[in-house]
Amino acid sequence: MTSNKSFPHRIGEKERRRLKAEQKKNIGAWYGLGLVGIVGWSVVIPTLLGIFLGVWVDIHWPSPRSWTLMLMVLGLFIGCLCAGFWVNRQRQQIMKERTNEDR
Repeated sequence: MTSNKSFPHRIGEKERRRLKAEQKKNIGAWYGLGLVGIVGWSVVIPTLLGIFLGVWVDIHWPSPRSWTLMLMVLGLFIGCLCAGFWVNRQRQQIMKERTNEDR
């Protein structure tokens, strides 16, 4: 992303963001691990639900195809979509904060 702003103006923007980040003392390693955990669980839970539902279907209605495998892949796909939407929403919020700071 290139900008038509002058070099000193861009440095000033970065410095303002750095100072704002320093004011948030509570955000540290645990916060980052918590975010990774949120994204991880948003993938793991639908995948596990797909596995459990697939095992239940395979036990009650046996077929030559594995419902466990199909529903696990479906749960993984849904979980990845949820995580992607969540990360994208967080990115948009960060970009919105940056544009508000630039004004």
